[in-house]
Amino acid sequence: MAQISPLHPSIVPLLDEEFAAFWNEVLADKPALNDIPWSPSIRLQPAQPGGSEPLKVGKIEDIQLDTCKIRVFTPEGDKPTDGWPTLVFFHGGGWTLGNIGAENSFCTNLCKRANALIISVDYRLGPEEPYPAAVEDAWNSVKWTYIEGPARLGVDTKKLCVGGSSSGGNLAAVVTHMAVLNEPHIPLLFQLLIVPVTDNTASVDGTPHKSWKELENTCSLTPAKMMWFRDNYLPNKADWTKWDNSPIFAPEESFKKSPPAWIAVAELDILRDEGIAYGDKLRAAGVSVDLKVYKRAPHPIMAMDGALKIGRELVSDACEALKKAIA
Repeated sequence: MAQISPLHPSIVPLLDEEFAAFWNEVLADKPALNDIPWSPSIRLQPAQPGGSEPLKVGKIEDIQLDTCKIRVFTPEGDKPTDGWPTLVFFHGGGWTLGNIGAENSFCTNLCKRANALIISVDYRLGPEEPYPAAVEDAWNSVKWTYIEGPARLGVDTKKLCVGGSSSGGNLAAVVTHMAVLNEPHIPLLFQLLIVPVTDNTASVDGTPHKSWKELENTCSLTPAKMMWFRDNYLPNKADWTKWDNSPIFAPEESFKKSPPAWIAVAELDILRDEGIAYGDKLRAAGVSVDLKVYKRAPHPIMAMDGALKIGRELVSDACEALKKAIA
């Protein structure tokens, strides 16, 4: 069985020391997911060790939609006069891993610290349900929140935001463009994109994003693992260039009408350069973008805030960005 350890000698001096120590202690003897036989039971395991415990919020409720479930995190205290500022959130996991509880901790942090209603979407996953299932669930969840959310949950549609991590960041970016292009238009206030996948044409040879080649020996999200995720979700290569898979190719008009964005990228993540390129394209279209590069960090730090200082920093920054956007 192939192993993902030890850390490659070329990456060790570049890594956050706390991350390297955690990796060597907890993850060094674990096989890479793309090197073991696939089973849906893998989703029952924590996608990433090192997370924090969820915070206490006012209420947590699961609601079944047509093709997926959503989990609603409501803040403590009284609902604002105009309703709750709301963020529809999409978890990470390469469109393959994760479940409705995968990022409970992050959602409760957003809920409590930004005083916002958070709706986490349990979208369908590959390889059993490949593209376009996840996109359909993501978009239907946004539409449901906009149309049904005010009466059902007290959503303030003037303060409706989207966000996600990794493959969930991809879905958040995609539905932002869909909201702009939809008739009638669904107005979004803000997008929170954490280590997002924005270009599914990115190649292991560094075309068109050099970080794929420069960081070929990085840990956690390796090029081989990312291609495994892509093959699970997008088995038809002809779909890779479609903008609802690669939002960097969305129409220019929808970039121009997109809401402000906060984008987090990790310096040692192969997805780094496509996240930066996406921020650059938004800025070129006149959109306000706050982009932060987390130094010496690989891909999964958001989900490691229980173990890593830099993970806690990212979570705090995300909460502050949402709080500022909805103020």
